[in-house]
Amino acid sequence: MTNGAVTAAHVLVAADKFKGSLTAVQVAERVTAGLRRVVPGLAVETLPVADGGDGTVAAAVAAGFERRVAAVTGPRGEPLTAAYALRGTTAVVEMAEASGLQHLPDGVFAPLTSTTYGSGELLRAALDAGARTIVFGVGGSATTDGGAGMLAALGARFLGAGGESVGPGGGALGELVTADLSGLDDRFQDVELILASDVDNPLTGPKGAPAVFGPQKGASPADVAVLDRALAHYASVLGPDAADAPGAGAAGGIGYGALVALGACFRPGIEVMLDILGFGRALERATLVITGEGSLDEQTLHGKAPAGVAAAARAAGKDVVAVCGRLALTQEALGGAGIRRAYPLRELEPDPALCMAQAGPLLERAAEHIARDFLLEASPRPS
Repeated sequence: MTNGAVTAAHVLVAADKFKGSLTAVQVAERVTAGLRRVVPGLAVETLPVADGGDGTVAAAVAAGFERRVAAVTGPRGEPLTAAYALRGTTAVVEMAEASGLQHLPDGVFAPLTSTTYGSGELLRAALDAGARTIVFGVGGSATTDGGAGMLAALGARFLGAGGESVGPGGGALGELVTADLSGLDDRFQDVELILASDVDNPLTGPKGAPAVFGPQKGASPADVAVLDRALAHYASVLGPDAADAPGAGAAGGIGYGALVALGACFRPGIEVMLDILGFGRALERATLVITGEGSLDEQTLHGKAPAGVAAAARAAGKDVVAVCGRLALTQEALGGAGIRRAYPLRELEPDPALCMAQAGPLLERAAEHIARDFLLEASPRPS
């Protein structure tokens, strides 16, 4: 082997977004540029990934799905244009496209009244386009309505004591007397609906959707108490058994609505996405896998995209390294997850604001380090 020569490497870049800085597609582009600056002509295959939250549709489109759009209702009732992805009869629907936090003005939350109605409209659009398998990615929501808005958009009726429809949002569900599901779109009887999420929380209680995720959506302690009582009452009307099922508390309880009324089956989001993105085939071709996300921390180890990528790659006997903005895991924890080494951008730029602002160029520099450490034959292999 000659100094500076390169092994017959084929690198697979399968990273999630760096939230607030770079999309998963941009991460892949920057890593590729940095690698090829050190190793011109290097074979690099990119497969942006997501775990069911925001960015899931973009990952599917990058993998060859067709991007479709639909007019839907936003979380505060405003009109929006939302995207979903379609390939053949398989659709990828991302609830955050219709009901996500990104649709709220900065600092203006509506924890008691925000609705998932638009997510139901987006599911209906996928059905109208001919989808018979729907991967429903749930995460990044602005809502805590147990999926009631979604079900209303699909034909359900939620009525109060006087026979009137209860208001939008989770807070109004405390007034629910009757849930009429007879008008639900009957196409769901013949559709495989996969609830894809990295969250396995129950609907209510100390680990439920209001208590754990409500504060992220502007809910005060008093709001959390109102929402928890309202969702518990809602579940008592629709069916309490599904309220404790894995995924019921995902995305403000939309998981519960999908499980109890639409016949959804829950699967960890990253597992589903790796399947439909063709990760297994790409992994066979790879000699090195690069994954990552904005922050590698304890949450990463519990169903986030990098952990799923690393687990699959380790099972296939492939080396895995990670890029990230911030690293909050020990080397032991990284190794346990199947990641040999992490390259945090904060080591290159300690200032958090500058690190986020300059994430693209910094990521290219990190990729250069990976190329020197893992792809040049003369370089020592890090342990």
